[in-house]
Amino acid sequence: MRSEVLNAAARKNLFFSPDALEVILSSSDPLAFADTLLTSLSNCSMFIEKKDIMDFIAGDAATAPERKPIVPRNKNHTDISIVPGTDVTGDSTCEGKVTDFAAYFKSRFFALKRIIEKRRDFGASVPISKAVTLGRETQIIGMIYEKKETKNGHTTLSLEDESGTCTVLISKDSPCSGEMFVNDEVIGVSGKPSMKGDLFIADKLFRPDVPAGRTWVPSDSVASVAFLSDVHVGSSTFLEKEWKRMMSWLKANSYDMDLDYIVFPGDVVDGIGIFPGQEDELSIVGITEQYEKLREYVKDIPDHIKIVIQPGNHDAVRLAEPQPALSEMFTKGFDSNVIMAGNPVSIAIEGRNLLSYHGKSIDAWVASGQKKLSYSDPVNVMREMLTRRHLSPMYGGKTAMAPEKKDYLVIDTVPDIFVSGHVHGAGTMNYRGTRIINASAWQDQTEYQRAHNFNPEPAIMPVVHLGTGATKMMNFTQ
Repeated sequence: MRSEVLNAAARKNLFFSPDALEVILSSSDPLAFADTLLTSLSNCSMFIEKKDIMDFIAGDAATAPERKPIVPRNKNHTDISIVPGTDVTGDSTCEGKVTDFAAYFKSRFFALKRIIEKRRDFGASVPISKAVTLGRETQIIGMIYEKKETKNGHTTLSLEDESGTCTVLISKDSPCSGEMFVNDEVIGVSGKPSMKGDLFIADKLFRPDVPAGRTWVPSDSVASVAFLSDVHVGSSTFLEKEWKRMMSWLKANSYDMDLDYIVFPGDVVDGIGIFPGQEDELSIVGITEQYEKLREYVKDIPDHIKIVIQPGNHDAVRLAEPQPALSEMFTKGFDSNVIMAGNPVSIAIEGRNLLSYHGKSIDAWVASGQKKLSYSDPVNVMREMLTRRHLSPMYGGKTAMAPEKKDYLVIDTVPDIFVSGHVHGAGTMNYRGTRIINASAWQDQTEYQRAHNFNPEPAIMPVVHLGTGATKMMNFTQ
């Protein structure tokens, strides 16, 4: 006990005389008594004598002020991990063989078929080859490989499953008329064959979709997650001033507001040779040097924040999706609080499921010719992905696909948060309990974007509270 009392005094740069120490040690709780004395007499001389203690006991010294309880500033342990089976990193099997393509599309079809059959209003389906022979109402599930409009204004869909094909007719007078369809999506159809058996006449359509009535269920988490997409380090139009403004805000506020996680959904560097004339718009011309600069920026993020970094179409990985995580060649030296993940990936974070996808397929969705889809409203495109439970159904378009044995772009589990980037837009939407976020960019308009009349919304950091789902779009342009 003697040494503990002396150590307590030494921490405050105070010292007890031998007779003062004996008085303290004779009390019923020497350490508590010493703590009270040290607090009360801290403005006295460095050496505390027996007389000082006796005066304090007699009440001649100033009464010690009421001390506020000390609340430890220890953060809760962060709770974040990659959901098994959602990251292709280390698990790629494709070799480009015909059998790879067959396995890829079968994986997609059966995964989405299971989701449709779980709908309360659908149930089991009948194989197409059998359904077209029945003279009654039935249900089928198939993959669309062609859509046509007849001269009379009707719509026909060529639908395929593991047993065969059929042509589905959607009358122009049907409630299903006007529905948006894209190639290679999987749908369910309720209807019956025509008298001749050459058409399957649709009464109702079913998509995998997010279950109706689903809502965000509040939790006791106090943490938040932020998103920094399309940083484009190395570009001459990188918004360094806005980035530093954001970083200053993080350092001043992230700890107190429990902002414990940041996700980078791809295009973390500008890359090289991505578009014609890009070399004229680079401030860092070497790819290795771009990632080294990124590492410097990431090191500046407060240490308590867990970070996930994914690649995009500007990064040094294969362009075909799903993309593996960045190679160790570029990630050496990043701190241990950084998780390198593939694209897309599902992240388990404090009881929430976060689907993070760079968003390259937005190009394909917009190019599909659907009037209601545009670059100016990326969250609406993302909602269509959720409706079909697939990030990029259209094969062979603007999004390169690697034919893995498993289709990693199927949205097996409905996410609580769905984030993407790519188009440098900023927006948020709540869709059946899912927070949809397009996460801006940290690059100003490039000459290439200007030539294509593309106007970004940069320097905005979305922040989602994991307990309540409240979403803030933090704007650092001013």
